[in-house]
Order: sequence, then structure tokens, then C-alpha cells
Amino acid sequence: MIHLIRAALLLLCCVAVSSASQAEDAPAGNVTVKHQITGLFAPDREQDLQAVFEKLPDITLIKIDFENAEATVQYDPAKAFPGAKPEQIVERFDNLVRGASNHTFGVKPLRSIDKEKLKRIEIAVAGLDCKACCLAAYEAVFRLKGVECATASFKEGRVTALINPEMIDKVELETALKQRGVEVKMP
Repeated sequence: MIHLIRAALLLLCCVAVSSASQAEDAPAGNVTVKHQITGLFAPDREQDLQAVFEKLPDITLIKIDFENAEATVQYDPAKAFPGAKPEQIVERFDNLVRGASNHTFGVKPLRSIDKEKLKRIEIAVAGLDCKACCLAAYEAVFRLKGVECATASFKEGRVTALINPEMIDKVELETALKQRGVEVKMP
């Protein structure tokens, strides 16, 4: 019985020392936050996004979720955004990312509508033959009110969007693409 008590006490001491050293190693004030990332329209853009975060020494990119166009990041708000009020942090973060990416990426809060309420729209397109063309098609669609997430792929010849069907429809997406000079294929 005494051996069990000693073993339990030793285990508790080890856990306490381990927790204390982890707390000392972790930077004070750091928060881990998930944001929606604009400009993450194709899987190969993940490397581009990683390169952007390498230019932001006070912000660490933890994870990229391409499927939902989200990134998990860690930062100390006081260090990364000095003097910012909590409601100003996303705007300042967006400005940093836009500046570091030549305005090809941006940051916004996570979507407020449940993903189950969104409708997936796929539009067959032609004429997207490079990353810049895809970015233009993506921006034409993503900037529309009611579009929560979008992708554009010249390899697949398709623009995809998750939309709030109460605010926008496929015809409006196709019109925006045509206005941007993208050839929309008819089914």
C-alpha cells in the first residue's frame, strides 16, 4: 500500500513539474484563433499562404483547412496588433495579410451561417489558363454578397461556390463571371 501511495505522489509531482514547464515555455498572452481566408481558391494556393505567414513574424500559421477556406493561427494580440481593441483585430490582421500577399489573400471572421444551410453551386468555365485568371474568376464570385466560400480551377474548368440561397443564385454568379470576361459553358 505504501508503494502505491509513493508511486501516486511521484506521478503527481511529475505531472505538476511537466505542466509548470509547459506553461513557462508557452508565450504569455498567445491565443489560437480560426479565421476565414479569402484568396484560398485552389489547393496550390496553400503554399502561397504559408509563404505569406513567413513574412508575419508575430503570427504563427498552425493549420490550413482548404475545404472550408479557413486557417488556424496563433498570436499574442498585444504584440501582433499593438493598441488594437478586440473589435479591430480582424481588420488589422486582414491588412497585414493583404499587404504581405500583394492583396491576393485576406482575412475575415468565420462565417456566421451554418454550412448545412449553404448551397453548393458548380459552374463549368473555359478560358482559365493560369493562376491569375483563376484569381480573377474567384474574386468575381467571392466578392458577391451571399457567397460564403469559393474556388476556381483551370485544371478542372470549374468555379465552385457555397452560397446563401436566400441572398444569391447561380444566375447572379454566372453574370458576374461573364462581366469579368470568363466564358461560362452551358450544360
